[in-house]
Amino acid sequence: MRSYTITLMPQGWQFTAEAGTTLLAAAELAGIRLLSSCRNGTCRTCLCHMPTGQVRYTVDWPGVSPDERLDGYILPCVAVAEADIILQARAVRRA
Repeated sequence: MRSYTITLMPQGWQFTAEAGTTLLAAAELAGIRLLSSCRNGTCRTCLCHMPTGQVRYTVDWPGVSPDERLDGYILPCVAVAEADIILQARAVRRA
C-alpha cells in the first residue's frame, strides 16, 4: 500500500499517511492532534495551508472556496494525500 510523508510546519514534525486515510486520521494515528470538529468538511475548524503537495477529497463539496483552493488551503478531515505534503496547521500538539 502506498504511503506519503506529511510534514507539519513550523514544528517540523513528520508522520505517514497511508493511501486512502484522511490527513486528520493519519495525524491522530501518529499521536498528533490537529484542530477539528465536524470531520465531514463543513465546519472549517481544521483548515490548513498546504504550500507543497497534492490531495483529493473524500467528499464532493468540501467547505473550501475556489480562491482558497488556489491559495493552497485544504481541510485535512476529508483530504487524502496523493503526494508528500507540507502542512501549516494551527494549534498542533502531541497527544
